[in-house]
Amino acid sequence: MTAANPPEVETGDSRADEDPEPLTRREVTARRWQLATVAIAVIVLDQLTKAWAVDRLPGDPIEGPWGSSLTLVFNRGSAFSLGEGLGPVFGVLALVVGIGMFWIVRTVRERSLVFGLGLVQGGAIGNVIDRAFRDGDGFLGGAVIDFLKVGDWWPVFNIADAAIVVGGLIVVALGSRA
Repeated sequence: MTAANPPEVETGDSRADEDPEPLTRREVTARRWQLATVAIAVIVLDQLTKAWAVDRLPGDPIEGPWGSSLTLVFNRGSAFSLGEGLGPVFGVLALVVGIGMFWIVRTVRERSLVFGLGLVQGGAIGNVIDRAFRDGDGFLGGAVIDFLKVGDWWPVFNIADAAIVVGGLIVVALGSRA
């Protein structure tokens, strides 16, 4: 034994350095169903709350504690009402993300990570539905309905936005462990 050729250290787990087995077709199908179930739940909740907001909040906002309120806003920009006029670009990106999740999930082992991806997918598609089916100019030119306001320091948002943020945090937190 020389310094140039140190002995190999046995870790005790010969699988530690190997790639894990790919998911079976059944596991991939189960992950896709979980992803779709979470996404559909987010989409339904998002669209129901937006329909309620459009019906009940067209006048004065409903004030809540600590400066919060339910305030109806028609957002033609991107997140936090930035990027006015770029709605179609963000709509196409959201569609790509939503469809891409079905491809990505085939390699995801942790169910909680699939849950986070489902939140992101549902939120993205929920906002695309607004852009596609609400009154607006041209392709995906409709306004996204925002109505949740938390103080004067945070932009008005909706359930889809909250799902995207929470899902993104889950993906980052769990993805960093992988």
